[in-house]
Amino acid sequence: MTAARILVVGAGPTGLSAACALWDLGVPCRVVDRRPGPGLAPKGLVLWSGALECLDRLGVAGKLTGTALPLAGASYWSKGRRIAGVRFGGLTGTAFPGPLCVPQPVTERALLERLTELGGTVEWETDATAVTVRRGGPEESVTVTLSAAGGEETVTVPWLVAADGARSLVRDSVGIPFEGHTFDRTFLIGDGRLEGAPEEAEVQHHITPDGVLVIVPQPDGHRVFFDTEPDERTEPPSEELLQRLLDERGPGGLRLHGTWWTSRFRVHAKVAPRFREGPVLLAGDAVHAHTTAGGQGLNTGVQDGYDVGWKLATVVRGGDPALLDSYEAERRPASVRAVAGGDQQTRMWLLRRPAARLLRDTVLRVLSATGLLERKAIPLLAQLDMDHSASPAVTAPDGTAGTPRALRPGRRAPDTALTPVQGPAAASLHAHLAAGRHTLLVYGGEEAAETALRAARAVRERGAQDTARVLWIQPADTADAHASRGDGHVPSTDGQVPDRGGALAVARERDRGLGTGGSAWIAYVRPDGVVAACSDPAGLDALLARLPSRAPLTAPAPSLRH
Repeated sequence: MTAARILVVGAGPTGLSAACALWDLGVPCRVVDRRPGPGLAPKGLVLWSGALECLDRLGVAGKLTGTALPLAGASYWSKGRRIAGVRFGGLTGTAFPGPLCVPQPVTERALLERLTELGGTVEWETDATAVTVRRGGPEESVTVTLSAAGGEETVTVPWLVAADGARSLVRDSVGIPFEGHTFDRTFLIGDGRLEGAPEEAEVQHHITPDGVLVIVPQPDGHRVFFDTEPDERTEPPSEELLQRLLDERGPGGLRLHGTWWTSRFRVHAKVAPRFREGPVLLAGDAVHAHTTAGGQGLNTGVQDGYDVGWKLATVVRGGDPALLDSYEAERRPASVRAVAGGDQQTRMWLLRRPAARLLRDTVLRVLSATGLLERKAIPLLAQLDMDHSASPAVTAPDGTAGTPRALRPGRRAPDTALTPVQGPAAASLHAHLAAGRHTLLVYGGEEAAETALRAARAVRERGAQDTARVLWIQPADTADAHASRGDGHVPSTDGQVPDRGGALAVARERDRGLGTGGSAWIAYVRPDGVVAACSDPAGLDALLARLPSRAPLTAPAPSLRH
């Protein structure tokens, strides 16, 4: 195995997601963390659809869904009355239509297990104490001093992923500020048993003149969350204090007991102006700090980690280094949006003037009654509707490709039902893309066969068959019988084609969701499921150039997909 060229600092959900993506795509990395082991504090609770899709590509989501609690909805209460509500679970075009409650330590353990399966490890109690970036030469690099029980070590690597949290030493070392504000309130959390809580797994927001109470169902209990006047205390709140606030702000009849975790903290709304400094790429809490509203911090961090992981893996394996320019261009706007949404919701909780509270309650009632609250808020929280059309890693359509309107560069590929013909037994396009591989879509009947075969051959020649796939999608009305094309490749009577190396899959549309009146077309879909370029078959070489061109640097790892 080649020595790791990438150092990941931080083994929380963000760093582990990056490390798993790298190892899964054939690139080893070294992971260090100053903590003695995986986190025990359940800081984050909720996983939304966008993060769950990333975890699914890493082979982790299946480990979480069995023990997770699907959340049914959220409600808003004022003056003891329900004023608004939304229902979860109605998102379409995703395998994860609603959010799941999964305490953060469970997610961390699942990612750590997957990293181990892929061949990676975490060096615990290893702290990055100094970082120096070398810029300007033909080979940029970063030198890091690592401190552990055995002493200090200085390492120089071409790439560093900084996932070392809100107090990031790496961010400070490379001179990137952390811009934003801190709320002038102290926030209290308690996780425990809550007698008298509704059976339905609904998140409740009780907004009172004295402060907010949020109740979040968990698989084994509930979380209660309050804001209070700021003070100088640092110790966790007592169960007695939490119960008093629960009695003052809640609906009555609730008793908290058996708390296993309590915390007192301040919340921030911050985003760094840059996510990259040369060979240093920063992710997660190191570059964005969220309020607790909507549970966006954990979700945004997981998606940061996955994004930087697949892009770095592509570049290390011979892809265009300019691909990394898209990391900040795509992830910073997503972070700004997520932070702004949580900031807005928290400000709404904290309104004190009676006139402002009345206006807020009226607006919530109207938005809820019209369904607009659900239609607008849930996609924002799910983080599935990102528009990367302005990204440098996306090629705008030129209008000549003949691709369907649903296939928009910069957006997630649409789903469509498929009948497997050759290769994986995936019954939809999203099921194919869930493998998290570079995917070349080739659409058309018999006339597209040569394009599909040439693409698969190029994938093998580039040594990328472990990380890239060709999916030939045949129109729904394609005949089963094919004639020889006279080139030595004779499709069988069931539509299959010879493919040495398994780089080519064949499927047939069940309807004309991707059909364009018979026109053949090709498209490149990134490992994150985003369409990056479309073309007619003549543009195949340009799309192939986006794929890795070097063999994997790791040994084959066990697949969790069949």
